[in-house]
Amino acid sequence: MTATGDRTRARIESYVERHPGIHLSELERALDLTTGQVQHHLGKLTTAGRLQREAVYGRSHLYCPEYDETERRRIALFRRETARDVALTVVEDGPIRPADVADRLDIARSTLEWHLDRLVAEDVVRKERDAAGRVTLAAVDPARTVALLAEIRPSLPGRFLDRFTRLVDSLVE
Repeated sequence: MTATGDRTRARIESYVERHPGIHLSELERALDLTTGQVQHHLGKLTTAGRLQREAVYGRSHLYCPEYDETERRRIALFRRETARDVALTVVEDGPIRPADVADRLDIARSTLEWHLDRLVAEDVVRKERDAAGRVTLAAVDPARTVALLAEIRPSLPGRFLDRFTRLVDSLVE
């Protein structure tokens, strides 16, 4: 084991600790490392149990071992700005109707539903129906959601993608 390899692994581990749920490609850019370097060192770090790698909705995310599977999946969602905004709106203003969330966030209903499907699947938000069959959204565990939201920020590429989607939504409407 070389001193350079140790330093690189320490940099990777430290960065992941500060940015839980970071995408592999974002880590490469942030630390100015090649894909091969990151994969080599991640292999060593995951084998040693120092980091965990989890695929969530088709993207590979990195975590420290202190996060359980549920937290890892939720953090991966919250790294997307729109999903984060939806979860926060439901926590702060729920129970709330989906149309009101879409209006407050200025997003298309289809965009909201795409994110809601994932938030419901990960048990962050639940859909409830009243006697008339109208849907409202409620937070499943508001305190835990707020705690996880406070730990992460959406990635820059994720924010760009979400903002581009919002722009396209506004042009199509």
